[in-house]
Parts: sequence; C-alpha cells; structure tokens
Amino acid sequence: MAINVVTVDDLDNFRHKLLEDLRSIIQIKAPKQMQWLKSSEVRKVLKISPGTLQNLRINGTLSFTKIGSIIYYNQDDIDAMLSNNKSH
Repeated sequence: MAINVVTVDDLDNFRHKLLEDLRSIIQIKAPKQMQWLKSSEVRKVLKISPGTLQNLRINGTLSFTKIGSIIYYNQDDIDAMLSNNKSH
C-alpha cells in the first residue's frame, strides 16, 4: 500500500488552482448587466446632433425605450447598429 505525503506547498498550489477555477466560473456565469444611456450620452458617444439621433429613432435604425419624457438607449443596440453599418 502506497502512502502519499501532502506537503504545505502541495496544499498551497491546490488552493491557488482552486481559486483560479472558481474565478473563471464566476466570470462566465455572471449575468451581463444591461447599460442604458440617455439621449445626451448617446449623442456624445456617437458625436451626432439631436436631429440625427431623432432620425435614427424615426427610421428604426436605433431602438429606444421612453419612460415619461426621458428616452433610453440600450448599449448593446448601439454596438449592434455600429457593427451592422460597418463599411468594408
């Protein structure tokens, strides 16, 4: 019967590997938090005028959510619009 000796270094290495594995699992499983931007923030990011932003809403290029008098834009929708309109 073989006897395995576990050293302090073995335990320390195991701890580091376990922590790395747990961190990678947590990062993968963490839900992506939606980021909503107001019109002024979108205009700054895209460097466009209020009229251009309104045209993007009207022609359906950029979806939005309106709550009261405030219009919100999803960051993912902005990224998708930029990717879809990329010229080659």
